[in-house]
Amino acid sequence: MAKKKVRTGGCRAQKAAVEVQEQLVETETETVCAPKSRKELHTYVKTHLGLDVPDKAVCSGHDAPMDYLWHAYSADFAGLPEAVGAEDSADCIVWAGRGGGKTRLAAVATLLDSIFKPGCKTRILAGSLDQSSRMYEYFCDYALTDAYRPMLEGKVRVGRCRFGNRSDVGVLAHSPRDVRGIHIHKLRCDEAELFKEDVFRAAQFVTKTRDGIRGAMEIFSTMHQPYGVMQRLIDGTYQSKIRLFRWCVWEVIERCEGRTCSQCPLWSDCGGKAKQASGYLKIDDVIDQMRRSSRAAFESEMLCLRPRMDNAVFADFDMETHVRPVNYNASLPLYLAMDFGYRSPYVCLWIQRDDEGVVRVLDEYQDVKEELATHIEMVSRKTPGGLGTIAATYCDPAGTQRNLVTGTSAVTELARRGIQCTYHPSRIVEGIELIRQVVKAGDGKSRLVIDPGCGRLIEAMRCYHYPANPSSELPEKDGVYDHPIDALRYFFVNYGRMNKAKIVRT
Repeated sequence: MAKKKVRTGGCRAQKAAVEVQEQLVETETETVCAPKSRKELHTYVKTHLGLDVPDKAVCSGHDAPMDYLWHAYSADFAGLPEAVGAEDSADCIVWAGRGGGKTRLAAVATLLDSIFKPGCKTRILAGSLDQSSRMYEYFCDYALTDAYRPMLEGKVRVGRCRFGNRSDVGVLAHSPRDVRGIHIHKLRCDEAELFKEDVFRAAQFVTKTRDGIRGAMEIFSTMHQPYGVMQRLIDGTYQSKIRLFRWCVWEVIERCEGRTCSQCPLWSDCGGKAKQASGYLKIDDVIDQMRRSSRAAFESEMLCLRPRMDNAVFADFDMETHVRPVNYNASLPLYLAMDFGYRSPYVCLWIQRDDEGVVRVLDEYQDVKEELATHIEMVSRKTPGGLGTIAATYCDPAGTQRNLVTGTSAVTELARRGIQCTYHPSRIVEGIELIRQVVKAGDGKSRLVIDPGCGRLIEAMRCYHYPANPSSELPEKDGVYDHPIDALRYFFVNYGRMNKAKIVRT
């Protein structure tokens, strides 16, 4: 039975936090106080759940698994030392490798929320029902022990259980219908890389802060693909300020003792890091996993270095090599490359090519659901020196098709505004190969540089991909990454073909 001590004064959330912090949980064998510090939480989980959570970040820029657990627990206790501040987001993203314990830690966080935050409503959602069930099974392993069974209300059902303090935990099916319409405190999404887009969109709107408990969406996954959900989420954390927790095999591997580093197969990646570790993954298991997997798979699944590039169209594109500031050079010709769209994005790129053959992308413009006249106005404003400085504009041949409403075409409208369009029919694979040649030529050199301000093009270069089960040689036409790449293709297939290409004139 739970006892609460209520203090007067302060806002409702603060009083609720104080109540929960001072709550006493009485079991048949002992009385347990809710942890009031990170150290106490670590000790509590080790003592009562038998889990010694690694509490040291070994790699530069990484986090310890305990960092996540403290974030999830303390988000509702703003008064605790080093707790998540009320002004900070309670949401978080966990990027960890295979065997990194993210699913089990999420189950532990769910148990802690259920017993120390009365009335907390938690739901588990994963890329598959099997994965959701796995987290729930971990949770039940703890909840059904002698220490916590008395706190449960009724029987533990498949995918749902309730506590006597009004907390409850449930599993959601991976469908928009199951996700929409619910309002809960905590949503834990496991293996988000496998989520369907419509399910993920629906899941973003189900959490709600109430009764002193903050709403929070927590996302867990490895990063399998350079164009998947996790990359988009991780790239977005820099703008959204959502807390990103990242750890790899070196944060969770067992401490290395008594082994000769020079003879260890892991040495080239480890470099002695395992001697600082305090995890639970067996070293011999990691060695076996490395030997039976490809290098790319080991790097993405275990080291969390980068996603696998198996299906990436431009696998040689590298941020350090191809992205740096590019200034307009008035002595070089300036070109525009356009991909038309209304419901799909309209894209324009500003490009120059220097005397050494390096293609320099200076700027980009992208927008949707605007009339062509608005796009032309924006292009005019962004063009250095005005439209008169443009040497040529390369575009989609489909721009010659007449609009049934206006009776004119996009290239004709552009020509009337002083932008002469050049186009040349080509196959998609032809343009892709031309881009690949400047990304990394046969001599190993790169002849492409993109200004950091061209964020959508950079993202497209990283994420443009082939279908998982390709039936042709064409990349995925996903409506997101294909449009900036299409605009870039039009530059390459038309550049140098001025004598062969058609020019639209008024």
